[in-house]
Amino acid sequence: MSDHRLIAHAAKNAAGVWRDPHDLVEHLRAVAALASVHARYFNGSDWAHLAGLWHDLGKYRPRFQHYIRTVSGYEADAHIKGEAGKAPHSTAGAILACDTFKKAGFGEAGRILAYLIAGHHAGLYDWNSENSNLEYRLQKQDSREEFNEAMAEHPPSDILDHGAFIPDLRTIPGGKDGFALWVRMLFSCLIDADRLDTEAYMDADKSAQRSGWPSIQTLLEQFDRFMVSKTITADATPVNLLRADILRQCREKAQDAPGLFSLTVPTGGGKTLSSLAFALEHAKRYGKRRIIYVIPYTSIIEQTADIFRSIFGDAVIEHHSNAEADPAKENHKSHLACENWDAPVIVTTNVQFFESLFAAKTSRCRKLHNIADAVVVLDEAQLLPPEFLQPILDVLNLLTKHYGVTVVLSTATQPALSTREYFDAKNNMRGLNNVREIMSDPDALYLALDRVNVRLPADWNKPVSWDALAGEISEHESVLAIVNRRKDARELWQRMPEGSLHLSALMCGEHRSQIIGQIKTRLQAGVPTCVVSTQLVEAGVDLDFPVVYRALAGLDSLAQAAGRCNREGRLAQGEVVVFIPPQPAPPGQLRKAEDACRSVLHGHAGKPLERALFSGYFEKLYHACDLDAQGICELLKVDGQTLAVNFRTAAEKFKLMQDEDSASVIVRYHGLNGDDEKIEKWLNTLKKDGPDRWLMRKLQRYTVTIPRRDALRLLAQSDLEEIMPGLFVQANDLLYHDQLGLIIDGLIPSASALIV
Repeated sequence: MSDHRLIAHAAKNAAGVWRDPHDLVEHLRAVAALASVHARYFNGSDWAHLAGLWHDLGKYRPRFQHYIRTVSGYEADAHIKGEAGKAPHSTAGAILACDTFKKAGFGEAGRILAYLIAGHHAGLYDWNSENSNLEYRLQKQDSREEFNEAMAEHPPSDILDHGAFIPDLRTIPGGKDGFALWVRMLFSCLIDADRLDTEAYMDADKSAQRSGWPSIQTLLEQFDRFMVSKTITADATPVNLLRADILRQCREKAQDAPGLFSLTVPTGGGKTLSSLAFALEHAKRYGKRRIIYVIPYTSIIEQTADIFRSIFGDAVIEHHSNAEADPAKENHKSHLACENWDAPVIVTTNVQFFESLFAAKTSRCRKLHNIADAVVVLDEAQLLPPEFLQPILDVLNLLTKHYGVTVVLSTATQPALSTREYFDAKNNMRGLNNVREIMSDPDALYLALDRVNVRLPADWNKPVSWDALAGEISEHESVLAIVNRRKDARELWQRMPEGSLHLSALMCGEHRSQIIGQIKTRLQAGVPTCVVSTQLVEAGVDLDFPVVYRALAGLDSLAQAAGRCNREGRLAQGEVVVFIPPQPAPPGQLRKAEDACRSVLHGHAGKPLERALFSGYFEKLYHACDLDAQGICELLKVDGQTLAVNFRTAAEKFKLMQDEDSASVIVRYHGLNGDDEKIEKWLNTLKKDGPDRWLMRKLQRYTVTIPRRDALRLLAQSDLEEIMPGLFVQANDLLYHDQLGLIIDGLIPSASALIV
């Protein structure tokens, strides 16, 4: 290797011998070209090209070149005494951008590139806040020295030259309102291009595995074959005939122009496959690149992904906070696609999707540019969290107007998401307008799929005791009772007849799946089955009971509960009973939903779940909530003069799940088959080898999330052990009940029922 050659990266070959290094100029040019290609879907190619060209300018400085040679084994004696450790290199390009465009008379336009370049390792900065301060970083003396040292090495003129590019901030998608998302999209283009080009040098075999996905046309053909086989085996029941018509309408409406759609289908109408049909047909018609299916709960994402995988095979990527690759389901190629969503079908969660759209970290932002020009299906759209609703609606509007995204709001209970203005402007909502309904006549569909009678409380102010409720429920052979809290589920279950089943989130996923499977088997065989559950059965769990009891909750929750009653229409009418539980929902979103439901239903003479009621219910609910409780919109508002945005602070506050308030506990649930060895083997492997992806995915099925304060209390009592920071394991065999799950308050009902 020439002493004068400039290195971007260095790596060994399979034999452990240092390879020819990754040339810095080649790296900068390649990243610029690839970032430009990524950004073509939203007319950001020129910006992305410059970001790529300048992102590693700091690697020209001698200090970095000494460092890379030292750690790679090149010129081992060339290190500078006292300069152990990495040499910073991500500020020089940011300073070049600011200086270049300021001199060219384009004001502060260079700051846009500075955000991207300075953050390409550590994540997007705030421009000027106590949390992080890019302005201060750019003004530091050592940052200027990094720039001066790099420039003193005379980078090629084509690297430094911005060519004919003239920045025009008037072309930013969405103007001021769209600035923050646009910067994050450009950041995504840079991060992915940098990672991909680096990977191509470091591991060519790994890089090659990223290509070769099937086309949308191929996926559509696979879907059509699947639906034909499914139709052949389906009984010609009225419900199945309606499902077939819903599917037909979805295929036809997919020819409409891209934008915002709603799919309003009652529970049990086959929304999942019908919305997928719409997405595939629409993607084919308008050349969309991929389908992103967004689901509210991790508890149901696996079954949806499994359905899609049975149709499309490895073209489906399941990506959420718990989806660490399972060797039985995902190969190396699909694992790679999780990094940047470069696959035709993505199944993810609200948390992963929306937190990524507001992220500052490189790992989260990397995928964003691949959301552009996609079809996004928001399953159970009514579950969008009210306290983050305004920033979510803003970003959905931007995606559909400026990034080629088609969004489908799929639910039985459409939320009221159109723009609303009130006398008190702080209650206003910037909503989704021009949403087109896919079903030609949702009201007729609701009437046709009306399979239940709903009985409301005679006295809305009179709670029923658990004892009285258990006595009433026990009169039915097969019945499902749904309550609002895990504690309530245990209280009611303890009063039910022997053999009653229990479901709550205090049971690990594997436990819940086995119980749900047991319930389905019993119901299909006509065996009397009594179940007490929290609301976890209300989305994506296909149960069919003749009678359902539901504690008062939001109107959408009552509708979801009704969807578990007479689901297949085998009875003339199922029976849904709404009751007032002994304790109201705790203050917060659940209480507000309950209050909005009372307001809508109290004194209502018509059907309690008629479609016309939901708009009024959601309006009352949203009016009672702060739709931007964390102030995300203000944090992302751009200062027109300085282009200052608080990217990092906004990302830290946009958390749909507050991880710091909860803890994960791996439990020793041995299953209905008494498999005692499997979980212990995995735990031993975890302690020995650490948290490999496949292992954490296996253990996730045996994990329960509880309040952190309870985990710390149980740890102090030696009931748990902390095997690594923040990850706890059940240490006391008496802590997990074979029907109730994890016992966190010490109130164990019966020693004879314990897993020992």
